[in-house]
Amino acid sequence: MNERSGLRDLAPIAVPAYGPTLVGAIGTGAVLPVIALSAVELGAGVGMAALLVALLGIGQLIADLPAGALAARLGERRALMLACGLEFAGGLGALVAPNVLVLGASVLVIGFAAAVFGLARQSWLTAAVPVGLRARALSTLGGVARIGMFIGPFVGALAITLIGIRGAYLVDMIAAVAAFALVAGTRDLTGPPAIDRAGPPADPVDTVDTVDTVDPSGPAGPVRPAEPERGDGVLRALVRHRRVLGTLGVGVLLLSLARSGRNTIIPLWAAASGLSAAQVSLVVGIAGAVDMLLFYPAGAVMDRRGRLAVALPSLAVMSAGFVLLTVMHGFVPVLLAAMLLALGNGIGAGVVMTLGADAAPAAGRPQFLAGWRLMADSGAALGPALIAVVTAVATLAWAAVLLAVLSVAGGLWLRRYVPALDPVIARPADQVSQRRSPRHGRRSTRTR
Repeated sequence: MNERSGLRDLAPIAVPAYGPTLVGAIGTGAVLPVIALSAVELGAGVGMAALLVALLGIGQLIADLPAGALAARLGERRALMLACGLEFAGGLGALVAPNVLVLGASVLVIGFAAAVFGLARQSWLTAAVPVGLRARALSTLGGVARIGMFIGPFVGALAITLIGIRGAYLVDMIAAVAAFALVAGTRDLTGPPAIDRAGPPADPVDTVDTVDTVDPSGPAGPVRPAEPERGDGVLRALVRHRRVLGTLGVGVLLLSLARSGRNTIIPLWAAASGLSAAQVSLVVGIAGAVDMLLFYPAGAVMDRRGRLAVALPSLAVMSAGFVLLTVMHGFVPVLLAAMLLALGNGIGAGVVMTLGADAAPAAGRPQFLAGWRLMADSGAALGPALIAVVTAVATLAWAAVLLAVLSVAGGLWLRRYVPALDPVIARPADQVSQRRSPRHGRRSTRTR
């Protein structure tokens, strides 16, 4: 399958899958830069303002498991609509917040909304696309979210210029309404999938009984044993899938830790190197632009060469970027290191969601993904915390070195556990060539 045909295959789900994500990310991107400023405006000190910013991630962590239960009970579409409602409520609360307590509660609700929205959207796409398009679909989802987060601060800045600092929350509310409208036109995936599959849908490896073996007998990749898995509650699903969450999930935690550490250490290092606030913002902005460039190529590589073909280079490049950062001082050198880190992160666009989709069972998918996202979000929360601890006892340079080491460790860990669940690696070569061969009336996938 070439690039053009891959894009054509994703076209039927472009608006329902990516439209809400784009507008929702614009709203979140508008809010993120002003949470701390709003807290200070309401009388909070610097430490309290930082805590309020952290509440966004804390809200996601708290809501990860309940989000799985909600998506399983309500369906992905209704869960997405609920998330849009929560986002609107959080934005409204922040808009009218009379004190820091109300602002903090509102930010927490926005974090809840992000958890529900992210899980439901990932679960929906996992069911909507065939395995052969999975990585491209999910990488595009991650890329669209990054584009929205990049656009959001500019839209928020325009609103702030017109009506003041709380205009950013109004942007978030409008984005929530727009996302709700788009989701309302999306059907639940209770019937045939949104994209026709080339063959019977492939279920992932049974993560209860094995992590290291697969049955490649299915035409589209590994399948589970014949005994079907019933949908469990979230906690029971965590126990049922404890082995994959405790192995592959740890690798995803380390990957997420490196990513969030990158977001934290770049502005800190830039400021410590004597860059002005405007220069720091420029470094972060340019790095963000680089980060957005590779999401679709990354998905194409994963669909063709396997998940490790993206995960390992991503972590290797980020590890090199962390080490390089420790010897960079001045605007241009710091910018180059930040761009290298952004390149590494961009290479891995969508890999966490794709691995989660590969590991998720057909029954109880939202409950499993709740545990998966909890591992990823825990890593994202640990990154800034690790930097804070290391800098308290050593230097920022040592924090960067530790992030480099953990990036390498994450790559080695994923190298050990990804092959068992990777449908590209597990698929026999003759099935890859025959699934769309001319004698079946379809173009061969060997023709790239």
